[in-house]
Amino acid sequence: MNIRSLTRGDGVVIGAAVLLFIASFLDNYSYKDLPDSVDLPNLWESGPVLLSVVLAGLIAAALIVVARGLPQPRKVAGLELGAFGVAFAVFAAWSSLGNVIDPVGGLDNLGGSDSNAPSAGTGLILALVATLVMAAAAIATPLVPALQAGLVPAPKPAAPQPYGAQPPGGYGYPGAQPQQPYGAQPQPGQPFGQQPAPAPQGAAAPAPQPAAGADFSPFWFAVPVARQLFAEDGSPTPIAELAPGTWYLAVEQRGAALVAQTQDGRRGVLQDTSGIQRG
Repeated sequence: MNIRSLTRGDGVVIGAAVLLFIASFLDNYSYKDLPDSVDLPNLWESGPVLLSVVLAGLIAAALIVVARGLPQPRKVAGLELGAFGVAFAVFAAWSSLGNVIDPVGGLDNLGGSDSNAPSAGTGLILALVATLVMAAAAIATPLVPALQAGLVPAPKPAAPQPYGAQPPGGYGYPGAQPQQPYGAQPQPGQPFGQQPAPAPQGAAAPAPQPAAGADFSPFWFAVPVARQLFAEDGSPTPIAELAPGTWYLAVEQRGAALVAQTQDGRRGVLQDTSGIQRG
């Protein structure tokens, strides 16, 4: 799971989940003129509220965040995990609203004075706020560009090295690939520039492939938001997802699109190149 693939919208979902978790330990009901010595139940002590509000909201946040962090979309029963997360978030908000409107579930309709009936407690009200914010963020993230920006900003490219100094290596680091003089061609059979060192996790570094055209030089880039990488044969199914905050290698240009290489050596076509940051 790549934390740099999380967006600002995901950050709002995480914050709402934290607020919901805190609210679950507060009072479920509120009574007028009740002595302070009386211990009212919290949200964990009410089965309907626990299942339909607390657990549903926490599961929604987990599904949304996990789905965003996975390198490839995962599906359950034909639907992506993120879609399940949005559905759980909307369900939790709807259930929370119903519990706030009628916290005792119709028990106050048996008779007697309505003034003695309990009202929604602090925990239930905060749970409503948390689930509404979570559902709104989950729905609005694909629609609002401001929420699609990376939660963790991409690191800045390396500062220029002193003349004659060797830049540090490491895959995903722009300085690991020295620039070739203008017009210089790589040797036949050799990768363009210096091959990056293996990643810290032990993954083998991919061998960059030079473009066929003499006017294109491979370069490192980072995407501003998560972007899909499609197969070079034109298949509509994504083969990988490029995450913000990670440097990828552009090895070829095809019109307005780029052929990019991932950390595990997979190559694909990045069709949306708007706003990319060159290293």
